[in-house]
Amino acid sequence: MNAEIIAVGSEMLTAGRLDTNSLFITDHLNSLGIEVTAKHVVGDDRDRLATTIRRALGDSDIVILSGGLGPTEDDLTRDAVAQAIGCSMSADAGILEAIERRFRIMQRKMPEINKRQAMILDGAEILSNDRGTAPGQWRVVGDKVIVLLPGPPSELKSMFTRECLPRFSKIAPPTAIHTAVLRVTGISESQLDQTIAPFYVGRANLETTVLAHDGDLQVRFRAQCPTMDAAVALSEEMAEKSAAALAENVYSRNGDSLETVIGKRLIAAGQTLVAAESATGGGFAARITNVAGSSAYFLGGYVTYTKRMKTGLLGVSPELLAEFGAVSSQTAQAMAEGARRASGADWAISITGNAGPATDGAESPVGAFYLGVAGPDKTEVTHLAWPIGDRERVRAFAVQATLNLLNRRLRG
Repeated sequence: MNAEIIAVGSEMLTAGRLDTNSLFITDHLNSLGIEVTAKHVVGDDRDRLATTIRRALGDSDIVILSGGLGPTEDDLTRDAVAQAIGCSMSADAGILEAIERRFRIMQRKMPEINKRQAMILDGAEILSNDRGTAPGQWRVVGDKVIVLLPGPPSELKSMFTRECLPRFSKIAPPTAIHTAVLRVTGISESQLDQTIAPFYVGRANLETTVLAHDGDLQVRFRAQCPTMDAAVALSEEMAEKSAAALAENVYSRNGDSLETVIGKRLIAAGQTLVAAESATGGGFAARITNVAGSSAYFLGGYVTYTKRMKTGLLGVSPELLAEFGAVSSQTAQAMAEGARRASGADWAISITGNAGPATDGAESPVGAFYLGVAGPDKTEVTHLAWPIGDRERVRAFAVQATLNLLNRRLRG
């Protein structure tokens, strides 16, 4: 059994709005073994919306619409569904009274346009809304189901959980979906796929997806089987084989971010961390402090963007900077060791490099970085270079690489 989701509203097509409702719906449908095969965002155009609905009904068993159930003229979902399936609508007296009562409780007079929210598709079941005025609707169309849900997330989530999940549970096939996730870093997306493809290519009931973002890779093994035990066994088998092949490049099996993994290691060891950053301007510290409770192990950071600040705060000698330059292995080592010494932390990282677009000369080409990790036993510096490109992306890659180096040191 499959489903399509249609988010309705011209505001959803702007840069400032994100459709999070479909993620919530997809998660719950997948738990019942219902696969979401397509998602659409359609503006406030009744004919276009009706066309999308008809197409979705032709392709899928379930069509779920979110939004467009308000009282205004641009709330067109009810009208578009009626047009798409060729049915009429009529006002429901009970719904109208409930809306009027809600306004009376707020000591306000109900505007006439709110009567539109009481219009129900003929043959539809009403889905109660305990968070707002717009009811949802459940309409069977032949052997298909179309569901109308409100757009505000608090209303949709409550309605979907109370009204829709029990109905879907009755019609869902005996199918279960389970997803195993690996989080990987330190290799490219193409290297990763080349390594694990022999395990998953051609496997029935398995969908494998690789997601890449600034050096951080997620591999999702999604198994769909008759039982949950079978789905778990298949997805976890693929994850185990892939993790073994990817070896130290796998940093998480439970979805934890790299900064979360690092935080857990530091807490377990009772150790602390400090950062000394130049080219990344505090990006490493921002990642580390994204984790709630990071003050238990992260002492703080130094953003030493100039040579004078490197000397004054971290004790990097002017002679070293003059001889080797700010972007060098020697400076990265001195920054990390200086930060560790000044703060008393167990671990210190340093990042110095040139994110572009300007260059300081041949000794500091754009994309060149030196990343240092100073610990209780020794200091290591790694030189990495990225192709000239987007400045922020280069900085993000440098932060990710430094987190990876630190995590590898922490796990020995």
